[in-house]
Amino acid sequence: MAAASASKSREEIAGLDDEQSGDEYDVLVIGGGPAGEVAAQYAIAGSDRTAAIIEHELLGGECSYWACMPSKALLRPVEVHAAARNLDGIKVSKKMLPEELLRRRDAWVKQYEDGGQVGWANGIGIDVIRGHGVITGEKTVAVDNGGAGRTIRARQAVIVATGSTPVIPEVFAGTQPWSSRDATGVREIPASLIVVGGGVVACEAAAWMSALGSSVTLLSRGTLLGKSEPFAGKLVAKALTDNGIDVRQKVDVTEVRRPVADDTGIGRIHGDQVTVIAGGEEFTADEVLVATGRRPARDGIGLDTVAEDAPWLYAVGDASGGPALTHWGKYQARNVGHLIAARAAGKAEPVVPENVPVPQVVFTDPQVASVGLTKKEAADKGLDTSIADVELTGVAGFGLLRDDAQGRARLVIDNATDTIVGATFVGPEVDELVHAATIAIVGKVPTSILRHAVPSYPTVSEVWLQLLESLD
Repeated sequence: MAAASASKSREEIAGLDDEQSGDEYDVLVIGGGPAGEVAAQYAIAGSDRTAAIIEHELLGGECSYWACMPSKALLRPVEVHAAARNLDGIKVSKKMLPEELLRRRDAWVKQYEDGGQVGWANGIGIDVIRGHGVITGEKTVAVDNGGAGRTIRARQAVIVATGSTPVIPEVFAGTQPWSSRDATGVREIPASLIVVGGGVVACEAAAWMSALGSSVTLLSRGTLLGKSEPFAGKLVAKALTDNGIDVRQKVDVTEVRRPVADDTGIGRIHGDQVTVIAGGEEFTADEVLVATGRRPARDGIGLDTVAEDAPWLYAVGDASGGPALTHWGKYQARNVGHLIAARAAGKAEPVVPENVPVPQVVFTDPQVASVGLTKKEAADKGLDTSIADVELTGVAGFGLLRDDAQGRARLVIDNATDTIVGATFVGPEVDELVHAATIAIVGKVPTSILRHAVPSYPTVSEVWLQLLESLD
């Protein structure tokens, strides 16, 4: 979700006075992405408490319309097409169908309409208030909706769930580059595209834009997926290169030129061709996508007027400054919702464990699924570890997925406790492997016990047996 930037000053908003002023709810949520929706849901579930979500764009937020859902709607057909092309006995065209891909994307984002989301919220007792929300005092939020204002008070809590915004380096000033919204919401497919970045968004977008027909050049300041195990980035870089993407790693962008730049709308080409100087080399394309990270959207919502440790104020999702992942934001939101509900009912506060591991999947082909610590992160923490590595090509169930299947798996094991502290899987369709690792880490299950978890044959899960046996 984009930041709630105030179109009027805080004083002007607070001074707005109409017949709707003075509304009260038990819980107010500023921001209607998944984290905000879940926080409101859990805070009032099974009670007569009331909640409202204040949202100035589409209810459902970035994930539903411009991130998780549309990107996966585009990437899954690409993955299936690649698998079909690499299975003996199946003959398919080498070309994708761009119009059909975009039609599928549009179906998953509900044609960029949020009526279904609003209906869900109303159905469980949550009101949806359109406009920019600004905290103006203790448990008080002023809402500006194009000049019509209202002031709302919360009896119990205010939750900030305003998401995050893309980081656009200064070198791109005045060039109107694409952000991730343009890439997921693409309407005009550029014949050539420069992608700047080496993280999840950059790698995934390069994959689907190439499948849509763009000639893609990927420029990364470091190695691809630099926060993952090194072999993950190497395998993804090779796959992108094999699919015709020009991958350049460890290059800095020093200059960007675009004679005419214009904000023509999300997913449309924003002007003339753009030239990017990186690593001393010049690259020119019809469009440039900047995917160099995101920052919490916390400006302009009145947080400077209240103490951040105010007992009635909470933050969830990207706005909390934690991992910018929908499932993590929803996890936080469930915890916050339970906590607000317990406090409102005078019950004991729920206990939340510390150091909960955060799983993540990169939906490139091959996929990268990981949770917990990498080998380096464990070493940096001073842990004495054992490393289990297995090439997935030696797992029968994996080889059956497709004839070109390649991949690798790693477990990082804390020798002091004999428990897994990190896991990484790289290969086709490894996304469903990571939850088993997450359970093992959260449950602190010793590897001596995990050896008795018998995997079915022939499935990819047999990799667990091979990983554990490699420790002998």
